[in-house]
Amino acid sequence: MQFKNSRTVILLALILSACAGGQEPTPTPVTLREQSQPEVRFDAAQTPSPVPFQFSLPTPGAEPISGWRPPLYPIPWAMSPYDHFYFARPIAADQVNWPIPDYRYGGIFFAPNIVHTGIDIPTPEGAPIMAAGAGTVVWASWGLFSGVETNDEDPYGLAVAIRHDFGYKDQKLYTIYAHMSKIIARLDQHVETGDVIGLVGATGETTGPHVHFEVRLKSNSFFYTYNPELWIAPPQGWGVLTGLVTDKKGKTLQQIEARLESVETDKIYLVKTYGGGGAINRDPYYDENLVLSDLPAGFYKVTITYEKKHYQTWVEIFPGQVTYFTFAGENGFDLTRPSAPILKSLPEVLPATPTAAH
Repeated sequence: MQFKNSRTVILLALILSACAGGQEPTPTPVTLREQSQPEVRFDAAQTPSPVPFQFSLPTPGAEPISGWRPPLYPIPWAMSPYDHFYFARPIAADQVNWPIPDYRYGGIFFAPNIVHTGIDIPTPEGAPIMAAGAGTVVWASWGLFSGVETNDEDPYGLAVAIRHDFGYKDQKLYTIYAHMSKIIARLDQHVETGDVIGLVGATGETTGPHVHFEVRLKSNSFFYTYNPELWIAPPQGWGVLTGLVTDKKGKTLQQIEARLESVETDKIYLVKTYGGGGAINRDPYYDENLVLSDLPAGFYKVTITYEKKHYQTWVEIFPGQVTYFTFAGENGFDLTRPSAPILKSLPEVLPATPTAAH
């Protein structure tokens, strides 16, 4: 049967719809079901990770172009009583990536007996450098290393030092910002977290524009530095890996490379253990000689090559937290966290409780 025009077709459709009892029922939403994930075959023995702390973070914002995301939790931030994420980043969090392995804390690249006492963040010339925490400017000139303000050949170049309003374990904290092209902060000025204190440059001993950032504890001295990656709050959803790498007798191994591979993204991260030298200090709790921050939360395969053999384990990184491991040569890996420090002031045997006099 043929219809002469479109009006006839529409009329017939309406009649058939009415005969069928009206409109068709609105389709219900399809129930989402969790899809089973394919089994992942590991070529390394998986070691269970510690149970993470339970906490809630605010809803993430838009992802920046470089993948850096500022922390949504307040600073200072610490999920463990032994952590100390007291500082914000000295460079805007969506501009650059973290340094290559040799330019981390404890790296060696000038000479075997010269170790790196901070982290180098490669950044475009003229980018603003911000105070990592509130405090008072105690140096704003040339000569930070030599202590002579007129020394324009000082290896730190134009530099700023801040003594912070807060400390750690009743000791003063300082942060250092070196190789500036211009200093904006003034001596004795009080600054707040995020205040611009200078501009990125390449003054002093450097091969290009970057910020050399240090954390100093107790004294504003080259010999009192600690790894800044254990002091800067991790980005949103990211965590930190730290470890102690030794031989089977407990002797620390210098400049041993650890290779991390993300299970989710297959991205590779490289980090080396600290070199020797009296200017390197290890965290009093972790006693580490390796730190790698800015790791997106998830599972990673860790590989260390020692005596021409590959040793592997699996670790899980949690948001805003430190994951810890030890490696002891032929004895392999252990993910047991360090035991709680014992207060030395407590007596080994408590005296008997005196009885009340009658």
